[in-house]
Amino acid sequence: MRKTLTILGLLASATVLSACGEKPKETTGVRQDTAPYAGVGKSQYQQPGWTVGDKASWEQQLKARAQYGMNDYTRVSSQ
Repeated sequence: MRKTLTILGLLASATVLSACGEKPKETTGVRQDTAPYAGVGKSQYQQPGWTVGDKASWEQQLKARAQYGMNDYTRVSSQ
């Protein structure tokens, strides 16, 4: 009985310690070859008023989206 408990204890400790040997995963983020404002070409989801490759219009669309589309305070007051 004591020998069985010793073996089970050793197996349990070996199982627990085996998780310590896992190597950490590196998260470096998404790599993009092109600038975010370059777009993907013609798309049905493209916002009107945004020109592909134009950084200024891309920033303007992001500002408008943040102000009117995703700001709950302005959305509630406008209804």
